[in-house]
Amino acid sequence: MQGTTPDLFEDVDRAAPRHWLEAFEAWRLTREADGTMREASSVAVYRSMWGALTAWCVARGLGLHTLSQAELNSYLRSRGGSDELTPRHAWRLLMLFDAVASHRARQEERPPNTAAQALLQATPAWRYANAADRTPLPEHLHAAEARRLVAWLLDPGTGTADTGASTGDWQSLRNRTAVALQLGAGLTPGDLRAATLDGVATDGARSAGLPWKIRLPAHGNTPAREAPIAPWAGRLLRRWIETRQALAIAGPCLFPATRTGRPWGKVAQYNAARSVLAAAGVSDPEGGSFRLRHTFALRQLRRGSAPELVAQWLGLADTAALARYRRVLLAPADVV
Repeated sequence: MQGTTPDLFEDVDRAAPRHWLEAFEAWRLTREADGTMREASSVAVYRSMWGALTAWCVARGLGLHTLSQAELNSYLRSRGGSDELTPRHAWRLLMLFDAVASHRARQEERPPNTAAQALLQATPAWRYANAADRTPLPEHLHAAEARRLVAWLLDPGTGTADTGASTGDWQSLRNRTAVALQLGAGLTPGDLRAATLDGVATDGARSAGLPWKIRLPAHGNTPAREAPIAPWAGRLLRRWIETRQALAIAGPCLFPATRTGRPWGKVAQYNAARSVLAAAGVSDPEGGSFRLRHTFALRQLRRGSAPELVAQWLGLADTAALARYRRVLLAPADVV
């Protein structure tokens, strides 16, 4: 008889529904208390997902802390009908299980169940299903570095021009102006190569003749759009346009490769931007171009510009792509 009598301290009911449901509710209350889950619709979705997993596990006598990688995989592979398995659904369920199980393990001072993380690592299609939310925060220039770059772009003689940057030829002015539009208008390298002279708007500017907006044609997967130009970048752009006219540089491209108007090549434009950033003393000039665009977006959002408007300026299809920027703004970051 002794062999069939359970020990009073043994976890005999760990597969009971209440243990699964109590774990979820404890996690939910914590998330709501710290403000990371506010929407009732989100709670409903997570509760439904957890309820389905609970029913499957309880029917098989499986406990929260002992559920294995293979058992989690079996559950996900069994999904059908309205819960038809997709990589994103699998990712969300595994992340939910990991969060709830880890929270419960901390409460009970026991080792966490790592089955969900192990399954994600073993299944790349699921691991990267929500890559937009899992990617690192966008790199950007902080205020002091951005101010130094702006000062150098406007007048290299006040910065670090002794590193080898040429300041007297038209190509140097073109290169600095192109970089200025990445920081001051959020343009991509592709935008710079696609931009045309007639896309520069000066009508309606607060300062007569100062470029304040640029109209960009559709190119690649990027739609046609307009973007504002920061006043300091507009001053440099006006200087570039005046130089173009004085030298009779041909062609419709805003930034041509030659005085005959030949379009700027991708590699040549990349090398030019890298040289400008290196000469200006910007850290990591290799990947600096998109740091400038990210800085533009962050500055606009911090100033209070509507996310929908910033997305349009950047040529993004929807505001969901701005989620990474919001994560930066919620942190104590020193954005220009």
